[in-house]
Amino acid sequence: MGRFGQLVSLCIDRHVYIQTHNFPDPDAIASAFGLQRLLEHYQISSTLCYDGRIDKLSASKMLDAFQIQMLPYAQLRPEMRESDYVICVDSQKNSGYMTDFVGDEVACIDHHPTFEQVAYRYKDIRFTGACASIIAGYFRELGLEPDQDAATALLYGLKMDTLQFTRGVTQEDIQAYAFLFPLCSQETLSQLERNNLEFNDLKAYGAAIESIELYDKVGFSSISFSCPDAMVAILSDFILSLQEVEVAVVFSHREDGIKFSVRSEDPSVHAGELIHAALRGLGHSRGGGHAEMAGGLIPSGDVPLLGHYPNAAVRDLFLKALAARQCPSRP
Repeated sequence: MGRFGQLVSLCIDRHVYIQTHNFPDPDAIASAFGLQRLLEHYQISSTLCYDGRIDKLSASKMLDAFQIQMLPYAQLRPEMRESDYVICVDSQKNSGYMTDFVGDEVACIDHHPTFEQVAYRYKDIRFTGACASIIAGYFRELGLEPDQDAATALLYGLKMDTLQFTRGVTQEDIQAYAFLFPLCSQETLSQLERNNLEFNDLKAYGAAIESIELYDKVGFSSISFSCPDAMVAILSDFILSLQEVEVAVVFSHREDGIKFSVRSEDPSVHAGELIHAALRGLGHSRGGGHAEMAGGLIPSGDVPLLGHYPNAAVRDLFLKALAARQCPSRP
């Protein structure tokens, strides 16, 4: 069974929990679902779980399309024990995007950079465009074919996280696509990819357009009202689509703090490193991600540290971080 056999040996005769980050998107859901189906082949049962919210229309449609059951932590907490095994998928423990469950996080499968080392008993962290590609790779290497639902879910997650193969694509993602395409349902895939914009989203687009500020090739947009994580990310992609913008920083003021999404098309600006540097030392702020895309949060309790003009303070934090890295993208 190769490397994956280590995970099977670890989980044999156990019921495991497969945990995604707190706001599961299609890639996280697909990866968890695909892993669940793969473990079933070895008679290992599992429960998909998360903490937070399913706040993306595409994610909700995906759960409905494949009848995927993902349970919130509040529902699991009374029965979960410290000895229960947890597999982290599409996120890492102590990343700031994954609640520390009562169970024991023994394994991690992810495609994000590591900012805090954790001693997992099984770890597969590699840079791919989508975590779904790693799960698809397990099937391929084991000589197994995922069923049609799992194949379609994995392919959808792959397409969504790579922005239709325009962002962060690796050879492993291409191999995953070639493997999954003949096994998936094209009709279901098409249904999932249509009509993923809600009417209320237009207000957020309008706020992002009205507030945009451009400093050389860096575009900043602030949303004065609460936007879900998924919408902030979509707006960041939208701002980056402007010809004049190579680095986009979009943030939303919410009850839990200020939520950030950063995108970069400038090869000299690593989005994950930029947001990590910009938010470093600011209370319990957290941030990280890929070279092309990253997210972060300044918790509500730390927002007052930004002073009376938080938007200007945020802008200065990022511009100073860029200047410190001697990037050309600065005012």
